[in-house]
Amino acid sequence: MSQHPTAVPAGYNTVSPWIINADTAGVLDFMTTVFGAEELGRMVGEDGTIGHAEARIGESVVLLFDSRPDWPATPAFLRIYVEDGDAVLDRATAAGATVVTELTELFWGDRVGRVRDPFGNLWWIQQRVADLTPEQIEQRMTEPRFVEAMAYVTSSELVLN
Repeated sequence: MSQHPTAVPAGYNTVSPWIINADTAGVLDFMTTVFGAEELGRMVGEDGTIGHAEARIGESVVLLFDSRPDWPATPAFLRIYVEDGDAVLDRATAAGATVVTELTELFWGDRVGRVRDPFGNLWWIQQRVADLTPEQIEQRMTEPRFVEAMAYVTSSELVLN
């Protein structure tokens, strides 16, 4: 045993998101189906609720647990980079997600779309399509197609219920 353990355990990042939901098992299934998450484990209480679960998507670990019945909804807002945004969007909608914004190329070089999963969580699906210099990004900010794209993406309602 080391006298000076590392600040971040092996296999984790400095920041790890929590998803607290009334149906953690459903969220885990959604993450596995849509994003290829690997479930790392879950602790189920005697009453059947999940007290702690972990899943890895890429190099990130997402932590989850079931909320209590009297807790207010606490939807998560998560950004995920993917290789093929269209395929992920298709899998998300097939798994019951609702499209909030279609995949749209934005001025900094990402295609961005948002879906709300069946459990109320909002996922920003992002696909890198261009590696740009700061000067190129600044120039693209004023191009009409990117101004319109940004207006579309920021005009959508983020109704959570």
